[in-house]
Amino acid sequence: MPYLDWVQWPAMLVTVLSAWLIGSQRPGRRMAGFVSFIFSNILWVAWGLYAHAYALIVLQFCLCLMNLRGFKKNFERQ
Repeated sequence: MPYLDWVQWPAMLVTVLSAWLIGSQRPGRRMAGFVSFIFSNILWVAWGLYAHAYALIVLQFCLCLMNLRGFKKNFERQ
């Protein structure tokens, strides 16, 4: 599945966009940032499985838990 080689690029772009959104003062943008971060976690896990990058997969699960926590905290503040 050589097309999975390319998954890392959209994952990287979504991660960068998410980080930018998380830094916003607007709650709606921060929420979008957390949602897109979770999407990037999924993309990184897909690529990590393909590349046998198991440390990356574990990292993405840990980061996803933190993103879910941030989403919840941001949701409670609205």
